[in-house]
Amino acid sequence: MNSKTYIQALETERDGDWDRAHRIVQEINTAEAAWIHAYLHRVEGDLGNAAYWYRRAGRPVCTASLTEEWQEMYEALT
Repeated sequence: MNSKTYIQALETERDGDWDRAHRIVQEINTAEAAWIHAYLHRVEGDLGNAAYWYRRAGRPVCTASLTEEWQEMYEALT
């Protein structure tokens, strides 16, 4: 998967369109997309669903702030 797609999802969420960001990553079966998906469900407040997606991503549940996690993902995916 092209990292531009992941960045597009992150920037779309940052710009306030959670639904579109979710649609972007929803059908992608990669660890990176699962990580973004987990983050999006944290933003939504659905921590149980977020935990599921962190497991799919092979990552521990994030306890950092949403801003910190967004920045970590952005840096890791660019």
